[in-house]
Amino acid sequence: MTNHAIIRAAVIPSAMTTARMPALAVCVLVAACMLSACSDKSGAPAEAKKAAPTVPVLTGQVVEKSMPLRLHAIGNVETVASVAVKARVDGEIVTTNVRDGQDLVKGDPLFQLDQKPYQSQLEQAQANLVHDQAQLDYLRGQEKRYQDLLKQNFVSQEGYAQVAANFRGAQASVSADEAAVQHARINLGYTVIRSPIDGRAGKVMLSAGNMVKANDTVAMVVINQLAPIYVSVAVPEQYLNEIRSRQKSSPLRVEVELEKGKTIGGKLAFVDNSVDMTTGTIKLRGIFSNSDRQLWPGQFVESWVTLRDEEKALVVPTQALQTGPTSQYVYVVKEDSSVELRPVKVARTEGAETVVAAGLKPGETVVVDGASRLLPGSKVSTKSPDGGKAPDAKPAEKAPEKSS
Repeated sequence: MTNHAIIRAAVIPSAMTTARMPALAVCVLVAACMLSACSDKSGAPAEAKKAAPTVPVLTGQVVEKSMPLRLHAIGNVETVASVAVKARVDGEIVTTNVRDGQDLVKGDPLFQLDQKPYQSQLEQAQANLVHDQAQLDYLRGQEKRYQDLLKQNFVSQEGYAQVAANFRGAQASVSADEAAVQHARINLGYTVIRSPIDGRAGKVMLSAGNMVKANDTVAMVVINQLAPIYVSVAVPEQYLNEIRSRQKSSPLRVEVELEKGKTIGGKLAFVDNSVDMTTGTIKLRGIFSNSDRQLWPGQFVESWVTLRDEEKALVVPTQALQTGPTSQYVYVVKEDSSVELRPVKVARTEGAETVVAAGLKPGETVVVDGASRLLPGSKVSTKSPDGGKAPDAKPAEKAPEKSS
């Protein structure tokens, strides 16, 4: 009995302890969760900041420099002189001395026509001249004798007048004969057709054996002068007064681009006398030496007419400009490496550079590449276009982590 009591007394506390264990475990678990929650609250900002990525971008600088004010247009190359060569007398082509595409100098022979008909006409005119000159010499002597006889009253006034009229008629005949000889000589000279200008021949349309007529509708060959040469452009009429004003002091610069980055310079030679009412443009013509024959008649080229040089213009890379719903804008990198969306007013674009009228200051850094991945306030890691880190851009700093 005593032993059973002792055993029972020993078993009961153990059972009670076993019953309390689950509750104790729950309390310990809740305390652990609360401690973990406190630790998470203190470390969450640090982890969030640590996880926030920076966007890699390429940047450029806003610079202040002199920029030309240029008017851009598509120009058309035109010849200073173009001649459609035609025969001035009828005849058969005996010899063709010009080839397709041949470079010519003024006076070079192009075609030779048959000279025999015109040689005979010249000889006939010369024979008539000799005959009438002999008649004139006879009448000159007769007129002189009758003049002396008239003074001595041996002939009547009417008799002398008849002889004098014959003499003056012979003089007129000789003059006509001289003109006929000259005309025949000119026609004979026209049988050799020569280049009227320096230039380049096109396709030769007629060869030896063909008959030609004076001033025929079909040209025998067309010759274009290539040096110097014109480039014709049309610019908005709003610049007409400034163009005329600046052209008076010195010819404006005209440039054309044949290849990317390769330009040829000339000067403004002509301003049209009227504005095209259908397009609202004024036609200009620049003249170029074209000694290397890079410009070709009929060619279309990108052209620029420089009005003046604008000092202290704000310039940004054209690639930095983005187009929004209401205006253009750029992303400006601030000192803390975050970006700000900045609306800008564009004055004009010059290829890879754009002149900004308002919205930026000299020395600011703008995002050139990578703007599509940005939002206002985004952190960026910056590089300049040459691959180096941008000089005035600072990397985003990590916030210090708090220990729990």
